[in-house]
Amino acid sequence: MTAAQQDFRQDFLQACRDAIGIAHFLTADADTAGYLTDQRGRYTGRALAVLRPGSTEEVATVVKLCARHLVPIVPQGGNTGLVLGSVPDTSGKAVVLSLTRLNRIRAVDPVNNTMTVEAGCILQNIQQAAAAQQRLFPLSLAAEGSCTIGGNLSTNAGGTAVLRYGNTRELCLGLEVVTAEGEIMSSLRGLRKDNTGYDLRDLFIGAEGTLGIITAAVVKLFPQPKAQVTALAALRTPDHALRLLSLAQAQCGAALTGFELMSDFCMQLVAKHFPPHRAPFDRLHPQYVLLELSDSESEVHASEMFEAVIGLALEQELIDDAVIASSIAQSKALWQLRELISMAQAHEGKNIKHDISVPISRIGEFIRVTDVLVQQASPGCRMVTFGHLGDGNLHYNVSPPPGIKDTDFILEQPAINRAVHDSVDKFGGSISAEHGLGALKREEILRYKSPVELRLMRAIKQALDPHALMNPGKVL
Repeated sequence: MTAAQQDFRQDFLQACRDAIGIAHFLTADADTAGYLTDQRGRYTGRALAVLRPGSTEEVATVVKLCARHLVPIVPQGGNTGLVLGSVPDTSGKAVVLSLTRLNRIRAVDPVNNTMTVEAGCILQNIQQAAAAQQRLFPLSLAAEGSCTIGGNLSTNAGGTAVLRYGNTRELCLGLEVVTAEGEIMSSLRGLRKDNTGYDLRDLFIGAEGTLGIITAAVVKLFPQPKAQVTALAALRTPDHALRLLSLAQAQCGAALTGFELMSDFCMQLVAKHFPPHRAPFDRLHPQYVLLELSDSESEVHASEMFEAVIGLALEQELIDDAVIASSIAQSKALWQLRELISMAQAHEGKNIKHDISVPISRIGEFIRVTDVLVQQASPGCRMVTFGHLGDGNLHYNVSPPPGIKDTDFILEQPAINRAVHDSVDKFGGSISAEHGLGALKREEILRYKSPVELRLMRAIKQALDPHALMNPGKVL
């Protein structure tokens, strides 16, 4: 680096310090470490600095400085992503822009059923603020205690309630965004109808910070259900689960808010690594489904609906056994079986994750066909298959055979990924259902997106971020 370049960089860094305050300008290794390594601990990047602005105006000032000095920006929320979308590369040329200080709930409108929140708000805090107004914010994820709404919007997160309420995109009515030039676009109007041209909001949702930086949002709220009832059903195959889904939807309609598929091996891992937690049946079953009803009438009414569904499912031999939670504690215990799967798999060792979606009607066939392909690519591997069956999203994960070293197993990842992703494509699915592309799947998507789609995406990127400074190396 020449002396002129060194001076130019120091001028930029000093301007950033002045803009946000020295306490929020981080360069020491001990201070920046948590911002540079991904959630799974597999990758660590480098950065010029970690910047922690405290307002939308400070974000805009920093972005203007980056645009003037052509410094790349990596926006970051809770850094809970799984596809390397929120950490910088190893060049050390970018700044990490942490939005965690933008954590105010600006307004709650219970009549309009909306809440205006800043991007750094922790998802769980938004849920609690909604509950305090007798309202529900239904987005629910395993990482809800640490992920932020800005990150949820940037990846169009899904979660366990998509079946009833939709992805994060469906839960957002308006955005405040800092553009790549440092301008502030605000559309925090909370309108459900606004047919005045292009829907710019939808461009930024799911863009993973590559087009601009989301700083605030208006999100939808819903009436709190009078009761939530949970059941766990044991069954033989994913095809039986699909038939159970159709039955439950026909009987319960929109009251069915959760429908999670979990294989027996998932339950074995949870029981092994978290011994108090195990499926409440006297024998093992090949598959399990966790169902939840959210009822607007009463707990009695919800329980009666569940009992009717379970009774019909037993009569039609769709399920072999079932339990209905009779208390909040029992309901939480059933949900813990689902929520502990990822942690149990991590305790078991390195694993190869796939966040995929296929048409709901083809899930059973997809699992049967793809299980064979994966065994051919990695004989003896163990399938950890679980996910949101009601919306077609599977976490189709692969653990190594017993006795195989993690380092040896990870060498098989390219072959396993190719088998899974090619199968997903043949079934008309997507290789990223709710985690995004980040850097991890940026090259992979080139195999599956059409040339027209890629050309349009690049045209949008060029139009909104002509200097390619916004989260470079991600998505495209």
